[in-house]
Amino acid sequence: MIDPMTPLFLGSHPALDFLNTRCAPHGETVEYIGDGRSFIEWLVAAGLLDEAGAAKMKRRLGLKALDAAAEEARRVREWARSWIVRWSEAPAADYGREAALLNGLLARANSRRELVISEGRLQPTESNRMESVDELMAIVAVQIASLMTSEEPALVKRCAGPACTLSFLDRTKSHRRAFCSAAACGNRAKVAAFRERQRKG
Repeated sequence: MIDPMTPLFLGSHPALDFLNTRCAPHGETVEYIGDGRSFIEWLVAAGLLDEAGAAKMKRRLGLKALDAAAEEARRVREWARSWIVRWSEAPAADYGREAALLNGLLARANSRRELVISEGRLQPTESNRMESVDELMAIVAVQIASLMTSEEPALVKRCAGPACTLSFLDRTKSHRRAFCSAAACGNRAKVAAFRERQRKG
């Protein structure tokens, strides 16, 4: 059973987890970024924004601006969903217009690169200054860009559960993953197959 209060992280990639913030199990739509507060909470739960950054954004911007950011996030999500589905089916197509739109989102980032010492070694880091709502969408855009430049299009799949709308990246060795979750949709499919065998027997 899908809990409408707890975001799902079954996509094996943050970009697909972002698409899965709107799902329709059993025909009933669940929306995980219905307002600005839930959008911020999802970014934190996804590991894309730390607690300090989230608190800073809430103080600096207020709920009205965050609600507007959530509204934009929902629009971007549906646009990205359409593009990712087409890309997974036809990776060699011309996506110049989509790339330009994504670059516009990426350009909103206000990031800073610096060297830090970690375990006695110099390590490069990049941090977002988080001064405007623009940076929230830039965080998501980075993940969409990462998916589409670092992963195989054919491994982006839709759950085989008949009532499931979730997407995932098939990272299994055999690339035969069919369900968003073996414990949920996978188990339901096994039960349905068992009952069908009993009925025929």
